[in-house]
Parts: sequence; structure tokens; C-alpha cells
Amino acid sequence: MARTRTTKKLAQRIDLNYFKRPTALKRAKFWLSAGLPAIALIWIAWHGFARDSRVYSSGRMSEAHAVLEAQCAACHVQTAGAFSAKASDAACLSCHDGPLHHAAQTQTLGCAECHTEHRGRVNLVAAKNQSCAQCHGNLKTSSGSPHYAAHIESFEDGHPEFAALRPLDGMAAHDPGTIKVNHAIHMKPIRRGPNGPNVQLECGDCHKTAVGSAEWKYADAIYTSASTTYSSEDLVFTTKAGALPLPRPTAPSGRERMAPVKFATACAGCHSLAFDKRFTEGVPHDKPEVVHAFLVRKFSEYLAAHPEVLSESRDPGRNLAGKPLAPQVRKLWPGPWLAEHIADAEDLLWRKTCNQCHTMAHVPTKEESARWMPDDYSSKERGLFAFANSAKPNPLQVFRNGESTSTIVIGLATQYLPSIAPSNITVQWMPHAKFDHDAHRGFACASCHEKALSSTETSDVLLPGIATCKACHAPGPEHAESRCFECHTYHDWSKRKEVTPTFTLPALSTGGR
Repeated sequence: MARTRTTKKLAQRIDLNYFKRPTALKRAKFWLSAGLPAIALIWIAWHGFARDSRVYSSGRMSEAHAVLEAQCAACHVQTAGAFSAKASDAACLSCHDGPLHHAAQTQTLGCAECHTEHRGRVNLVAAKNQSCAQCHGNLKTSSGSPHYAAHIESFEDGHPEFAALRPLDGMAAHDPGTIKVNHAIHMKPIRRGPNGPNVQLECGDCHKTAVGSAEWKYADAIYTSASTTYSSEDLVFTTKAGALPLPRPTAPSGRERMAPVKFATACAGCHSLAFDKRFTEGVPHDKPEVVHAFLVRKFSEYLAAHPEVLSESRDPGRNLAGKPLAPQVRKLWPGPWLAEHIADAEDLLWRKTCNQCHTMAHVPTKEESARWMPDDYSSKERGLFAFANSAKPNPLQVFRNGESTSTIVIGLATQYLPSIAPSNITVQWMPHAKFDHDAHRGFACASCHEKALSSTETSDVLLPGIATCKACHAPGPEHAESRCFECHTYHDWSKRKEVTPTFTLPALSTGGR
């Protein structure tokens, strides 16, 4: 007979306390649950007795403050046995001053609102755009209407076109420089000098940073080694005040901005300053009075070495009857000869050679350039050319009639020299922003300064627009950094105050070595 199994009988065979029986997994869970908290408490207590506060830290600190990771009290105020959640401004200012952004600002943010710590080894200057937008998203000033754009959220949202390219008072942006440059011609194959070959210029042949390579392809050794009476400061355009300076007073590398173009290194190889076929050298690239003195000296020396030039003959002509005439011969005194030839040379320089690049004013006529001497000099000497900017006449030794030497006096005539407009070369186009050419050295110049390929006027501003910069500087991992700190500085470091240091190195304060 078959055995009968009922549900009741089967239920009686089940052990209702099966879950209470110990197993390997249960034992492991128990020891982990009891052991790990015990280990954590022991670890915290051990760090507490050792006075190591890193156990309470929110994370690693920036590179600048890495030495303070174990010194919480240096930044955080300790009350009731615990440290405050945020570092106080007083703690920050005890080590370094943070001057105001602008005197007219209506809102002052705490240090920690822009410079957030415990984010690892990051650049603490790299503030979030939201920090800047707290003020610049709706900019207000204590003096009323702000001078700058009032609604900027980020570089991509609300940032206006660069100031150097924006119209001002209804006039289009223009370059204040006075040097006449046709970039379009120089970017095409061009003849090197009057009789030279065609060459293809590169941007780097003329434009280099202050500490750029000393290899100048179109330099002239004579002009490079010559001293001038003008300085580099005479060439540049003075930037308007109001820009916030960088934290460091000097440039870290010297490759941030392009240096002013110099004639000796960039132009002299192609542009000759020849003045007379008797001489192979050109005049100095200097002020008109220096050029004039050079011409007086060179022609006087030539006359002393070649006194026969005082007798000049002209090709014979023909009279109305067709009969040949005898050659015309004239004999000059040294004074008239010098005045005539120097006037011819200066007329070539002032009206053509120098005027090709410089903006000239008050250019004298040839008759004005060859002014005679004052009446108190002898009539034979009155034909000498007057020059210079000196309180006394300058004597020169010259030959007279090829027989002997005598002293001839050169007089004064500064009113008969032209004036040259200041070059006004702009070195820093964006005084309110940081820019580093060296960081962009991997890009061709024309890829940013594309206007240079077609510019024919000196007044053209060849700066790239904001759209060009946005092509690379945009949010996302595939683009370059575009946050505000990349180009702008916040604190007005010209008003920085010296801070008396009070912090002691941890190794010294604990007696370590």
C-alpha cells in the first residue's frame, strides 16, 4: 500500500529556525559590520591624538596651498572643538592682499565665493564663470551707469566685440599708427630693393616678440649696429589708463606681445636710404636734424677729397641756327656747391624716400632748404647750407679752389627742416585682457590676422575679432579654455598692500627637520 504524504506532514519536517544557524557568509557579514566601524573609530582616534586634521578635510588642496593640507586652523576658525565650514576672508588676507576690482563696484564677494578650495591640485585662479556673472550679469556701479557692457554671463553669452574693433563716437575703429604700410603688397611676391630679386615675405620677417629670434632675414648690419637719437618709447602709442595690471609686474617670458617693428631689422634690407649716386651708403634712419648733419658732413668730406667738382661743365647745346655751342663751364665756391647738392639730396629724401613710409609735415622747398647764411658772414660763405639744432655754428674744414684748406662755418636753420609725425605703434591692443602670442605659436599668423592679406591702408585694424577666438575657445573638452579668468584679471594689483607674514612653516612649528 502506497504511503500518503499530506501538507501537514511535510510542514512538520521543515526547521523553522533555519535562519538562525550560522554560516560562513553570515559570519563574514558579522565581522565586517563590527570590525570596519571599529577600525574607523581607531583610525580617527589615532589621527586625533596625532593632531592630524586631514581626516576631517573635504579633499586635497590646490598646488598653492598644498602645504596647508594638515593645517586646518591656518584657514578655518575653530569653535567648540570643530572647524568652520568656510575659510574666513581674514585668514586669506593674513597671507596675501586682494585689492578691490574697481573703486565703483557695489558688491564685494568673499574670497571663497570665487576661489574654491579642496578640489584637488587645480589652479585656484580658475574661478567659475558664475562667480563673475554675479556682478557682470547685471553690472551696477556706485557712480551710476557702468562704462563697460552690463550683461555678460560668459565669453559665449553676452560678451561684446573687442573694444579695439568697435566703432567709437560714430567712427569706425582705426589704427592710430602713422607709418604707411600696405600689408596686401607685402604679403605678395615683391621686389627686394630697386634692383633685387622678387621675394615672398613672411609675417615673422617683420613681426617678432620682444625676445624673439635674433635672425632677421631682411636686416642691415650697418643700421642694426648704429645708434639713434630716438628710443623705442618714441615709437609706441601710449595706452589709455584704467586697465587692471597683471599680478606679476613683468612678463613671465617676454613672448606675450609683438615688439614694435624696427627699420634696421625688418625694412633696411629692402628699403634703401640712398641720397646721391656719389655714395654707396644711405643716410641714417634718424631725426631730420641728424640726417641733415650727416649730409653736410658727407658732402663736405667729398668736396675736400674731390675739389675738382667745383668746376662743372654742361653738355653743349645748339642755338636756333643749329650751330653747336661751346660747353658751359661754371666754377662754384664751396658754399654754393654744398648748398645745392645737399638741397637736392634732401628734396629726394623728404619728398620721396622718407615720405614713402612716414607722415611728413612742413616739408621745405628746395629753395628753403638751400638758405644762405646770415649777412654777418662773408658773401663767399653765405651760400653754405644751414642746419642743425645747436646754439653755435659748427666749423668744417674744406678745400677752396683745390689749393688750401680753410674753415667754413655752418649756420642754423631748424625752421627749414621737416617734422615727422610720431609713429604711434600700438603694442598692446587689448589692455583689459591677457593675451599670449607664444601660446598660439602653433597657428599660422594669417589664420587669425586674415585681414592682413587684403589690407591696403595704415588705418586698418588687423586684430582678429571675437568670432575668430570663439572658433577655438568654447565650452567642451574638444575646445580650448574659455572661462573669464583665461583673459581677465580681477584684483587691481596696483593697489596691493604689503602683508606682514605670520604663518610658520609646519616643519618649524612642530620641530621637524
